[in-house]
Amino acid sequence: MARIVMKFGGTSMAGTERIRGVAARVKREIDAGNEVAVVVSAMAGETDRLVGFCREASPLADAREYDVVVAAGEQITAGLLAITLQGAGVKARSWLGWQLPIHTSAAHSVARIEGVDTEHVLAAMAAGEVAVVPGFQGLSDAGRVTTLGRGGSDTSAVALAAALKADRCDIYTDVDGVYTTDPRIVPRARKLARITYEEMLELASVGAKVLQTRSVELAMKEKVRVQVLSSFSDAPGTLVVDEDEDMERELIAGVAYDRNEAKVTLVGVPDVPGVVAAIFGPLAEANINVDMIVQNIAKGEGSTDVTFTVPRTQLPLSLDVLEKARGTIQFAKVLSDAAVAKISVVGVGMKSHAGVAVTMFKALADRGINIQAITTSEIKVSVLISEEYVELAVRVLHTAYGLDAAA
Repeated sequence: MARIVMKFGGTSMAGTERIRGVAARVKREIDAGNEVAVVVSAMAGETDRLVGFCREASPLADAREYDVVVAAGEQITAGLLAITLQGAGVKARSWLGWQLPIHTSAAHSVARIEGVDTEHVLAAMAAGEVAVVPGFQGLSDAGRVTTLGRGGSDTSAVALAAALKADRCDIYTDVDGVYTTDPRIVPRARKLARITYEEMLELASVGAKVLQTRSVELAMKEKVRVQVLSSFSDAPGTLVVDEDEDMERELIAGVAYDRNEAKVTLVGVPDVPGVVAAIFGPLAEANINVDMIVQNIAKGEGSTDVTFTVPRTQLPLSLDVLEKARGTIQFAKVLSDAAVAKISVVGVGMKSHAGVAVTMFKALADRGINIQAITTSEIKVSVLISEEYVELAVRVLHTAYGLDAAA
């Protein structure tokens, strides 16, 4: 007998027929003698609808009341799944975030989970009852409903699995696993049987949409074994595990891309100590996430240029913040380009193999794709290129690293 947390996303819960399909999968685990808790997302599109209501009510809605509204989507699907399971002869009940409770910080709409009380849920599961928990929501110390940010249900599932000491956290999506790249761009992309936490975290952080970044961080920290599966087929999925378990790891696990990038260049920045802090301090205070940073060699007149990237959605705010800080930074002018994208290759095999970056640079150069910026980590190399070359770059690199499936 195993203890399993099953998480189902919005497409899996989109309507009563799909909820019946979810209930059938849950019943299969119960019939196999397993203890099961289920975490559900809102129906596909429902959270956007609720967010729209909040914006119509007030462009500057109280974040605490905003959370009350947008948390309702998961509450509905939790109740509907419990009802459907009961109709199928399975003991089940819903446990809302405030009923467990799932303790979070008070950062409304972007709260972080601080702990999960599991005493009553464990007792119910031991008695054969399925616990159905709405994802994305929790409770602050002030007794207010909180939400975790978009995609937060994955994090809810991993946190619950860690608290329950579950054997596995199965995350059901509209894809049947983690692929070496986006199959819509590269039809010969391969599904991975296993991938390490580190690789999955890097892929998630640079554009892969299979798992939410915070959920992977938490899984790695708590050593929760995560399995990515499809809600619509019984195909084997991908297991996300510790590096020590992944005995047959490859040099490169995958190629990811992110179109949500914008490049900013400050021209004529004084080449003096403290100027970098003057640039990035105000951006940090505005909660703008800066990614790639390149500082050019100082010019003869004692100035330099600084280039960096920000999320494309935050470009207008970034430019406004920099303009307000012009007197302190003393740059000559600011240039921006939203028509860029980030391409990344990821693999734990980089730790012990040389030449990974060279392969990337040569493959792109051979196709005339110019690299505008570069960042690296122990298991990742990312480059910034013109957005028009995204799909070509992904295909070229996928082939260059030998990731194409056999024809």
